[in-house]
Amino acid sequence: MTLEIISAEKILFQGEAVAVKLPGELGSFTVLNNHASLISALVPGKVEYRTSDNAVHDIDVKGGLVDVDNNVVSVCIY
Repeated sequence: MTLEIISAEKILFQGEAVAVKLPGELGSFTVLNNHASLISALVPGKVEYRTSDNAVHDIDVKGGLVDVDNNVVSVCIY
């Protein structure tokens, strides 16, 4: 799936990912390939993602929004 993580200042990541773990308002959740469409608010925590080479990356966030649709995960953080 395609993952885009952006802030007001810059694009933090844009590329392929196999899993994304996000800090949602009702608890953390993981998005995998072919996940159902959703929109969710994010709370302070870490966005963790795994790329196809099995490298795990994380970004601290104060909050934001995520939109998942047709294997595209768009994360807007602040």
